Amino acid sequence: MSFVSFSALACPLDGDPMHREGQAWRCAAGHSYDIARQGYTHLLPVQHKRSRDPGDSKGMVAARQRFLNAGHYQPVAEAVAGAVLAKGSTSTTLHCLDAGCGEGYYLRQLAQADSDVSLSLLGLDISKWAVLAAAKQERGATRQEEEGRASWVVASNANLPVQDGSLDCVLCLFGFPAYPEFVRVLKPGGVLIQADVGPDHLRELREIIYPSLKPERERPALAPDGLIPLEVETIRYVLTLEEPQAVADLLAMTPHLYRASAEGRAKAEALTSLSVTIDVRLRRLERLA
Repeated sequence: MSFVSFSALACPLDGDPMHREGQAWRCAAGHSYDIARQGYTHLLPVQHKRSRDPGDSKGMVAARQRFLNAGHYQPVAEAVAGAVLAKGSTSTTLHCLDAGCGEGYYLRQLAQADSDVSLSLLGLDISKWAVLAAAKQERGATRQEEEGRASWVVASNANLPVQDGSLDCVLCLFGFPAYPEFVRVLKPGGVLIQADVGPDHLRELREIIYPSLKPERERPALAPDGLIPLEVETIRYVLTLEEPQAVADLLAMTPHLYRASAEGRAKAEALTSLSVTIDVRLRRLERLA
């Protein structure tokens, strides 16, 4: 695997292309954004924030980092990497954005895949804690004096700081899809890879913390404007967690921790081990020419 620095950033204020100058990104209008010493860039203007500290909290990010780095979702990561690399070619660089990258697990797994494809990777999340964790882990995986394998930015899916038609692939993994923005930044023929939970995902945990389970909402049959559906892959397996910390991390990294009642959370906290179903739908959609 080889890597090319991501260079298709756009100014979050005016949408103009940006160019890196030393330790900052600048557009022609003179807007400038410093690259933090940890290796990420903050591209979320205050007027685009809906809260003072949007996105996942520091605690949620730490729980997800421990859980994912333990390999519990490795089959999902391998399926995502395979779907991305199927779009690649040894003759060109594959430009890929993870929109809602969290602490960067899936991009790191993609970067470690066995392939001759050249990659240009951007991880983006609205949570500064997630992006900070991603950048720190990237620094830990590569030599400090070298460019990292991926670039990391704090930004929103609703206003992607990415140039029009610059990407071969967009990942939206258990996140919040912003289809008009995804269509805008994808090249014609580019692919959106979207991971969503299936009806049985974490069913055993949900049965413990909720009095009853709500029926699953049906997803729209039609593809979003500008995209055509390709195949859907199901990733399904039983995961056995044998440590109380792993069970606690699984609960903390999901919305269920905040949706459950105090009684439901107490039941989950009492667990010392748990076997749960992992049920994920991996969809591929192609941007129309």
